Amino acid sequence: MKLARMLIQLWEGIVMAFTSLKANKLRAFLTVLGILIGVATIITIMTVIDGLDEAFADQISSLGSDNLYVTKIPWTVGLEFFKYRNRKDITLKESDAIEEHATLVRAVAPMAMSRRTLKYRNETLNGVLVNGTKAAYKDVANAYPEYGRFMTAFEVAHRRNVCVLGWGVADKLFEYRDPLGKKIFVGGHPFHVVGVLEKRGQILGENLDSNVYIPIGAFYKSFGTRRSLMIRVKVVDPELLQEAKDELRGILRRVRKVRADEEDDFAINQQDVLTNLYNSLTAGLYAVAVGIGAISLLVGGIGIMNIMLVAVTERTREIGVRKAIGARRKDVLWQFLVESVVISAIGGLIGIALGFGFGQILDVISPIPAEISPFSVAIGLGFSSLVGIFFGLYPASKAARLDPIEALRYE
Repeated sequence: MKLARMLIQLWEGIVMAFTSLKANKLRAFLTVLGILIGVATIITIMTVIDGLDEAFADQISSLGSDNLYVTKIPWTVGLEFFKYRNRKDITLKESDAIEEHATLVRAVAPMAMSRRTLKYRNETLNGVLVNGTKAAYKDVANAYPEYGRFMTAFEVAHRRNVCVLGWGVADKLFEYRDPLGKKIFVGGHPFHVVGVLEKRGQILGENLDSNVYIPIGAFYKSFGTRRSLMIRVKVVDPELLQEAKDELRGILRRVRKVRADEEDDFAINQQDVLTNLYNSLTAGLYAVAVGIGAISLLVGGIGIMNIMLVAVTERTREIGVRKAIGARRKDVLWQFLVESVVISAIGGLIGIALGFGFGQILDVISPIPAEISPFSVAIGLGFSSLVGIFFGLYPASKAARLDPIEALRYE
C-alpha cells in the first residue's frame, strides 16, 4: 500500500514538473542550462578518456608484459634529461653479458635505430625507422613474418646485407609486387629483402609497420657505431619480472663497473612505467572535467533553487488547498522534491546526449578516439539528480512548512 502511494506521488510529481516546464519554457531552459553544460562537459571528457584508455591499452600491449627494456636514459625523465645524457652508451658488451649470465631471460635483442631513406627502382620512402638487431628480436617482440622469413643468426654473425620489411613499408614500396629477394637501398646501401612482417599497428604514435629490420653488424657497417643501444629482454615468466629486473641490474652494474656507492648509470624500463605516467595524465583530465562540471552544476543548482522558490510562491494557494483536504507535510515535500529532481534530470539527460555527440564528433574529425560507457551515463545522471535533491530540498521544505490557513489567504 505504501509503495503504491509512493509511486502515485512520484508520478504526480513528474507530471507537475513537466507541466511547469511546459508553461514556462524559456525559464525552464535557462534553469537547466547550467546542469546541461556541466554534465555535457563531464560526459565529453569521460567519453574521450574512455576511448583513449582503450586505444592506449591496445598499443601498450605491444610492449609486452614480459619484456624489459635496458636504455641509457629512462623513458620518463621529465626535466632531468641533462642529468642522464652524459652517461656511457649501452653497447653490445652489455647485451652479450645479459645473454651469457642471465638465468631468468628467454631471449635478448639489442637494437640500434636510425631514420633513413628507402629506395626501390623509382619508389622512395623518407624517414623510415631502420632497426639493427639480432635474430632473437622476432621472439622477444612477437614479430613474425607474414611471408618470407626473419634474419638468421648466421646472417647476423656475418653482417649480411639482408632486411625484413614492416608490412606498411612493403605495401608502399612494392604495392602488388613480390618483395622477396628484391634489392632495395637503405640509406644508400643495398640490402636484399628476405621477409615481410605481419601487420602490427601503432604504439604511442609510432607505426610499427613502417619499420625495417637489418642485422646489427650490417647496421654498424653501414651507419656507424656511435650510438647507444636499447636492449629488449623477454623474461621467462611475467610473474618473475621483478626478479629478472634485479638480476639484470646486478649484471649491468658489474659489466659497466659501477661502484657500490654509485647509482645506476642505466635504466631498466617496463610497460608499467608508461601506464603509470598515462594514468597520472588522465587523472589530471578527470580533475579538470570535474572542476568545470562542478562550477556549472553549482550555477545550475542555484537556478533550480530559484525556480522552485518561485514555484512555491506561485502555488501557495494550491499548497493551502492540498493541506486543507488532508495532504501531509511529507506529501508536499515529496511533490516539490520530485519536481526539482525531474527538472535537474532533464538537464542531465540532454547533457549526456550532447556530451556523447561532442565525443563522436571529435572521434570523426580528429585522431582522438571516443568510447561510450555505461559508467559515464551513471555519472551524468547521478550528478544531475544529486544537484536536484540538494538544491530542491530547501524550497520543498519551505512549501511543506506553510500554514494552510495563511496559504489559503495568499493572493
